[in-house]
Amino acid sequence: MSTSAHSHAGHNPYLAHHFESMEQQKEAATLGMWLFLAQEVMFFGGLFCAYAVNRFMYPDAWSMGSGSLSIPIGAFNTVVLLLSSFTVALAVYNTQIGNSKRVVYFLILTLVLGITFVTVKWIWEYSPKIDAGVFPGSHWGPNPADHHYGKLASFAQQGPLELFFFMYFLMTGMHAFHMIIGFAILLVLIPMAWMDKFGPQRYMTIMNFGLYWHFVDIVWVFLFPMYYLIPQAGGH
Repeated sequence: MSTSAHSHAGHNPYLAHHFESMEQQKEAATLGMWLFLAQEVMFFGGLFCAYAVNRFMYPDAWSMGSGSLSIPIGAFNTVVLLLSSFTVALAVYNTQIGNSKRVVYFLILTLVLGITFVTVKWIWEYSPKIDAGVFPGSHWGPNPADHHYGKLASFAQQGPLELFFFMYFLMTGMHAFHMIIGFAILLVLIPMAWMDKFGPQRYMTIMNFGLYWHFVDIVWVFLFPMYYLIPQAGGH
């Protein structure tokens, strides 16, 4: 009986009963997260392949569509996301050293930067395009009177041009959707961090979220040059 009491007293409260050690528990959590990210890579990989095929088939349409995108806005959002990757990395670091107040601060900052990205995307990119008719679907047709998007209406290859914007809205929209999922997770993690639920012995939740957030940021690092820079470099 004393042996049982000794075993119970020496048990780590953060160790789940089905693991033999904290190291095994951390390895299992990390492996699970990487498997999840692997299927995310396959999902976005299919979209990237579709982009590459259509970019090769319709270079003029891709160049014309890309020319209507704002490089400064895209670059600004890229900087915002890179900063958010830095803040989430700081949140992970401060969790590992037990600085709970800074964990809360950096998670909130990550959320604010993420919301900034999506807000800029909607107000200065999605909304003006939808209003100008530069949106795939039954009402496709850029408004010729629009000073920014009017030139798209006279482009000869309307079908491929619509395809460009379909791919643009699909891929950047799926990226934004993944960010919104991240917001929901952050709204759970922030109160937990405030209640000091994380620390040096319990940081895998924050670390795995950090991996997810870094992946979402990396996807945008590919999307930005693919849609804003490379097609424009090819000329019309």
